Amino acid sequence: MLVEGVMLLWFIQVVIGVLFVAIDIHTTPEATVMKWGFVIITAFSGLFGALLYVLSCREPLPGTHEQYVSAKWRQVVGSTMHCVAGDGIGILAAKVLTSGAGLPMWADVLCEYGLGFLFGWTVFQALFMKGMFGSYRTSLSKTFIAELLSMNAVMGGMTAVMVPWLTHDMAATHPTGPRFWFVMSIALCTGFLVALPMNWWLVDHGLKHGMMTVRSDTGPVPQVAALALAGAALCGNQQHPPAPARRTPKPGRGANGPAERAPYDAATAPPTGRAHHMEPRVGRGRLAVMTVVSFAIFGAGFVIAGLFGDLTMQ
Repeated sequence: MLVEGVMLLWFIQVVIGVLFVAIDIHTTPEATVMKWGFVIITAFSGLFGALLYVLSCREPLPGTHEQYVSAKWRQVVGSTMHCVAGDGIGILAAKVLTSGAGLPMWADVLCEYGLGFLFGWTVFQALFMKGMFGSYRTSLSKTFIAELLSMNAVMGGMTAVMVPWLTHDMAATHPTGPRFWFVMSIALCTGFLVALPMNWWLVDHGLKHGMMTVRSDTGPVPQVAALALAGAALCGNQQHPPAPARRTPKPGRGANGPAERAPYDAATAPPTGRAHHMEPRVGRGRLAVMTVVSFAIFGAGFVIAGLFGDLTMQ
């Protein structure tokens, strides 16, 4: 009875969080894929995801988004959120598809890993970032290693929570029941937390991007925003200059005379600014070490799952 009460409160706060983010994020000058990412992550985590959105992405004053999201920790939150949102969809889809296949738990986890990685890599990473690299093929090759390292951390955290819980609560193994979605939500939240340090390293070494700023107008920066940016500069917060906003010309105000407004597609148009481009700053040796570390995290999740759960359970 206690568990049912906790689940009811959980789903209530998830609905509240999703409604807030889905409505409010329309006014945030963020890329479309990142907006969807925040809605998805809030559907997994509820008010925790809504709080992440407010603290890391929501524009505090008109015209200040570029400077606001330039902080490294906000870039890391955006990077992790982007990864978990894409991977989470694939993981949940695999879990639903294999729920009646009679696979042992270890094989079930590997299926979730495979589909989660493929969806996160080919869609949320490569597809939505192909404009940054010029082609989808190039985007696939450039985003593979970053997605692999991040996915290993996400799945390591998830496995350590998901397998023991499902082992001791058979009712949670059926995707038609609320227990299943509650367990998977908690597991995905754990995966998010475990993946944060790895994504910090990836962002810090130019292998992943975080938040972006996308604007569709060329209006002047509001005076209050200009004052806020000036104050930040005086306080020494401009070590990493904010990325310039991406703007599309207004009708009749093209660079070479009259022009029509060009449609903007966040999935294909290359974002501009330092914070938007991935410039790898790591040698092959260190990258190899971090790859081993990421697989060690995934392996540690399996060890914990085997100690506190049953990986052979069907």
